[in-house]
Amino acid sequence: MVKWARAETGGEERVGRLEGETFHICDGDLFNDPAETGDTVALADISLLTPCTPTKIVALWNNSKANAEKQELDRPDHPLHFMKGPNTYLPSGDVIQKPASYDGRVIYEAELGIVIGKRATNVPAGQAAAHIFGYTCVNDVTALQLLDADPSFPQWARAKGFDTFGAFGPVIETELDLSATTIKAELNGRERQNYAVSDLFYGPDELVSLISHDMTLEAGDIISCGTGPGALPMKPGAQIDVIIEGIGTLSNSYEDPAA
Repeated sequence: MVKWARAETGGEERVGRLEGETFHICDGDLFNDPAETGDTVALADISLLTPCTPTKIVALWNNSKANAEKQELDRPDHPLHFMKGPNTYLPSGDVIQKPASYDGRVIYEAELGIVIGKRATNVPAGQAAAHIFGYTCVNDVTALQLLDADPSFPQWARAKGFDTFGAFGPVIETELDLSATTIKAELNGRERQNYAVSDLFYGPDELVSLISHDMTLEAGDIISCGTGPGALPMKPGAQIDVIIEGIGTLSNSYEDPAA
């Protein structure tokens, strides 16, 4: 397995390959054959950043068979998606912040993130895999009660778009075996979500192809595949971990800055 990360070390932002507890520093573009410099730093001596800097996160709704059955929903005819902007991005280890303008329930959503490796526009299904660089963990945080607060206009952008509501990382894994992959969430150490990639209506290759016919995907963009059963509210002071074996653990706390 090959894990890529982005970190602050020596006052600089660097990309590199993470092997165990060692960060191998690289020069060049993460998505264009970065070259190892030979320099290494201990993981304990770096600050991990988000592993890439997407122009956008495209996130899915109603892409879980189990969730759809529970909510009596049909398989959508096309992936149902929305976007999260750069203001939402948050690395592992940082704090998800309760919005000052909202006092309702805030839920976690553990998801598999597809990281695009090269520009994708109108990609045929059979060529989609060549546009996938790797995979990461995503927590698609949601201000749940805003979605339908106004009956005239579902507020997906607002409910999903608060600062810090798009945590992802800690690394990008480029050699993940999707057939054996499960996505888990632990809230304060207790498992709350555990579902397989096979639970998704639309898998990674299909998503890349279909979404690339809606919009151009750039290198570093993320498609967040949608969540399975078990997404629940968080209270300030909570610890939320998204765990995908083969990638690692995206770990964040949830806090109220005004408290």
